[in-house]
Amino acid sequence: MTDDQDWERRVAALWDAFDDHEPVGFVARMAELAAERPGDALAEYELASALDSTGDEARAAEHYERAFAAGLPAGRRRPATIQYASTLRNLGRFEESVALLTAERDAGSDELDGAVAAFLALALTSAGRERQAVGVALGALAPHLPRYRRSLANYARELL
Repeated sequence: MTDDQDWERRVAALWDAFDDHEPVGFVARMAELAAERPGDALAEYELASALDSTGDEARAAEHYERAFAAGLPAGRRRPATIQYASTLRNLGRFEESVALLTAERDAGSDELDGAVAAFLALALTSAGRERQAVGVALGALAPHLPRYRRSLANYARELL
């Protein structure tokens, strides 16, 4: 096992035991792991995620920004973008959140498309753009319906 694999295994184990920790202890343990890889994009991302998950969005945002600046690998960039945009929304930075998630929605498609749409709908609602939020949510839902897909997709486009 490489050092990178061992580090990621320990991070995954900590996340698996999230509910066994008090928030402060969880963040402290993640900070210890991140300190093993100073300036590393993944370490910054995991620390941001830990802070975010324990309600410290302001500090989380700083670490997300560092993770992006350090060059997150492709497999982590999209989840990090979703999480960072959610953090921005929680910090009252609604339009930044909407812009990030809109760009993410338009950038490609994968198994996180539904999450992008859901968080975009939340950000639009927080920004006072409820009609667009409903359009995004209905547009994401339409392909999963057994019937009425075309109708619902058309209604979603009208709302947008």
